[in-house]
Amino acid sequence: MNGHHREIERMFKQFGDDLYHFLVYYKGSHDVEDDVQEVFFKALKSNFRGDSHPKTWLIGIARRLVIDQLRKKRFRSWLPNPEQPKSPDDILMEHETLMEAYNAINELKAEYRDVVMLRVISELSVQETAEVLGWSREKVSRTYYRALKKLNQSGQEANKEGGAELES
Repeated sequence: MNGHHREIERMFKQFGDDLYHFLVYYKGSHDVEDDVQEVFFKALKSNFRGDSHPKTWLIGIARRLVIDQLRKKRFRSWLPNPEQPKSPDDILMEHETLMEAYNAINELKAEYRDVVMLRVISELSVQETAEVLGWSREKVSRTYYRALKKLNQSGQEANKEGGAELES
């Protein structure tokens, strides 16, 4: 076991409970054991530079993990759920919703579309997306945020237009 692994193991022993409690509070669920493991797995893959306290660094990783999970969950809510039998009306509505999402993504400018496709559809991390696009992590995060904001605005505008059509 190398020094980095020993350091992460020490952090686990020292801050594992704190991280667990943070995730329980942040997610509002006691089912966070897998998330704690994921945080330490990500910590193993990255390198602690010592710019902050180790506990702060780990909580930052945990926070980003939860935010990424919520983003994926929100996006997946657009996709059909194969576990439930569907009526023809449900299938039509899902198809229309999926087409709306597809069209909204395709209407984004190219850099927004690229980052959404890599982060949400391909489920790449910020670092992996940065490597693919040749960008900094900060640019990926900033562009992803702006793309999601634009998609949200498009969805709100479409809902307003749909409501106006129903009133006519």
